[in-house]
Amino acid sequence: MAFELPKLPYAYDALEPYIDARTMEIHHTKHHNGYTSKLNAAIANTTLENSSILDILANLDMDNGAVRNNGGGFYNHSLFWEIMSPNGGGSPEGQLAEAIDEAYGSFEEFKKTFSAAAGTRFGSGWAWLCVHPGGKVEVCSTPNQDNPLMPGVSCGGTPILGLDVWEHAYYLNYQNRRPDYVEAFFNLINWSKVSELYAANK
Repeated sequence: MAFELPKLPYAYDALEPYIDARTMEIHHTKHHNGYTSKLNAAIANTTLENSSILDILANLDMDNGAVRNNGGGFYNHSLFWEIMSPNGGGSPEGQLAEAIDEAYGSFEEFKKTFSAAAGTRFGSGWAWLCVHPGGKVEVCSTPNQDNPLMPGVSCGGTPILGLDVWEHAYYLNYQNRRPDYVEAFFNLINWSKVSELYAANK
């Protein structure tokens, strides 16, 4: 069964002024769509053809560049759209807030740690908040379209929050000002969705 490009849960202009409509449209219809079609091509007529994306990533042959790059790109962007909202921002509550406080001391310290992971990732990649079995959370980053579900990559937990720091995600609006883009992202985070993912994966 072929993977399909997921529909966005909001309009392309819904995240303005933080992410502009043109960037969102290009990012979704060109980049994410490209990863989706190339993933389908990479797994066609192989034993992976009927596997879920989670199974593909968890059992990935890291030397298989086509599945690694396009499987990662498909999964990463699918999560990225989900954890943003026009009504986002603020801070987490409940068990997720407690887990963040336990790991980082406060939400503000978590924000600094996550922003540093996003801001210092050299070249293209992602910053993540992951949850480990038992509920501990951890911030990390990965290059390119790698993610923590892949064998031996970074924190190794389940991603519940991800930020795309490839230039295609922000360059039209922010040019080389990645820190401004990272700061803007915090106005879009759908913490209720992130909390839902935390509860489902801890």
